[in-house]
Amino acid sequence: MTGFRTVRRVLAGGAVLAAAGWALRQVPAELGVRPLTSGPARADRMRRSPQFRDGTFFNPMPERVTLMAGPPVGMLAELAKDKDLRRPSGPIPVRVPPSDPPPAGGLRAVWYGHASTLVEIEGRRVLFDPVWSRRPSPSQLVGPVRHHPVPVPLGGLPRVDAVVISHDHYDHLDRATVRALTRGQHAPFLVPLGIGAHLERWGVPAYRIIELDWDEEAEVAGLRFTATAARHFSGRSFTRNDTLWGSWVVAGAANRVFYAGDSGYFEGYKGIGAAHGPFDLTIMPIGAYSPSWPDIHMNPEEAVNATIDLGGKLLLPVHWATFTLALHPWAEPVDRMWREAKARDVRFVVPRPGELVDTGDVPAFDTWWETLGSARTVGG
Repeated sequence: MTGFRTVRRVLAGGAVLAAAGWALRQVPAELGVRPLTSGPARADRMRRSPQFRDGTFFNPMPERVTLMAGPPVGMLAELAKDKDLRRPSGPIPVRVPPSDPPPAGGLRAVWYGHASTLVEIEGRRVLFDPVWSRRPSPSQLVGPVRHHPVPVPLGGLPRVDAVVISHDHYDHLDRATVRALTRGQHAPFLVPLGIGAHLERWGVPAYRIIELDWDEEAEVAGLRFTATAARHFSGRSFTRNDTLWGSWVVAGAANRVFYAGDSGYFEGYKGIGAAHGPFDLTIMPIGAYSPSWPDIHMNPEEAVNATIDLGGKLLLPVHWATFTLALHPWAEPVDRMWREAKARDVRFVVPRPGELVDTGDVPAFDTWWETLGSARTVGG
């Protein structure tokens, strides 16, 4: 019997090692491609971009700090403390959205978690930054773990007319999700300059890739998509800013949507609002902020301020609740956003993951997250 248990442990250990080896084999593909080496046509477009200089993309707005090559000193130790405050205290309520066709003249949205959001605008469906993997990481063996399941499986998504990516970080561009959408959907991918090189390596046909620089636009399914500025950075390895990052404007005949992607606050939101707004819906990140990186992620108050700059009529907060990517408590982003929006008379909605939001009939507000958060602050 003892020998049998030993053999069983050896076999189990071998299976674990084999699974780990298989997962690590995928890492080189997860890292993507250096776009400048992916072909002369793409390289020429990148070099002509006003956002490209000395071999990389850059933020034209001034930065208060220099982007760090790694986490701030002591951050790893801080992450080990107060861990319970950075995750919900119980199961996050998840809803399954209805599968009825989108209204021909309306505007609806479904937040699936983190930044992944489906917008139904005038009978068309646009999917922003879809990430269905358990971890936003080059390996599913390490990295932050999802706090709630995705409300619907990828195979259960309705037919979408466009997939829009803001930048190439793992929590916004997920290889497994891209590959599944390539097989199961027929929509084009609209991406900032350079990201098409990643998609091509992952099997997306070139005819389904639309790469845009800031202020360039494309028409898809009767909607006008405009790539607009953001204050962020890119990179899937130790090399940074090989690809461009950005925000997006989606305009129909009567409705306009702004998706911020990831960004620090900057004065350019006023210009985007003047040129493309006002917006019926602004989808704004409110989480993963820190004093250590003030120029790349807005805090909740800045997200509200940016919505005002943009002329946003309804704020949908994203980039919180699903993954722990900073030191702040789990519910702090939405608590701070709620207070600031109320104080500045900004309309907002905080749906549960999977809950359908109709901008023409916003549901009564309820603070569903309060029972899952904590009144105590990190370090308190």
